[in-house]
Amino acid sequence: MIKDSYSSDSELIAGILNDSEDALRQLYKQHFPSILQFVLNNNGDEDDAKDIYQEAIIVLYDKIKAGSFELNSKLKTFIYSVCRRLWLKRLKLMSRSAGSVTDFQEFLPIEEDLERHEEKDAQLNLMEGALSKLGEPCKTIIEDYYLHNQSMQDIAEKFGYTNAENAKNQKYKCLMRLKKIFFQSNSKTEEVYVRRS
Repeated sequence: MIKDSYSSDSELIAGILNDSEDALRQLYKQHFPSILQFVLNNNGDEDDAKDIYQEAIIVLYDKIKAGSFELNSKLKTFIYSVCRRLWLKRLKLMSRSAGSVTDFQEFLPIEEDLERHEEKDAQLNLMEGALSKLGEPCKTIIEDYYLHNQSMQDIAEKFGYTNAENAKNQKYKCLMRLKKIFFQSNSKTEEVYVRRS
């Protein structure tokens, strides 16, 4: 049976177990863009990213087929972590063969690596939540500047500020408000966690 869409990680894993090409295709579509971004940001190109991603999927596939894969985190987190370790390892080898003295970060055990990535994921989710509470025009100013890489001049024109300096001051005020909302929601999350544990 061909399945168009796998709605959960466990469904995807079952699909891979049954040698579904659709599952592998969906896995690629969902998770390759973040790996590509990571490799491009760390001295690699698209071909490098494809190689690394392919290696990570083989690791995942072998683990699933061997029955030794336990989903303790999101599939995205696992794939990202494996790709990151493979790419850092390759960078280290390249720097050695080129006689470079660049010191790349030592590799963490995969559990620590996953933990850090999940922590970052949780922080990003909190930040998204804070951003949604920020209100306009702050939300759009922050998104335009940090996510869409627009210049302060463009933002000034878009929002009708007299110059880029005024827009910059507004962005600073917005950031302060965002920080306040973020830390308020973050401390509430921590309180709930402390109460539960």
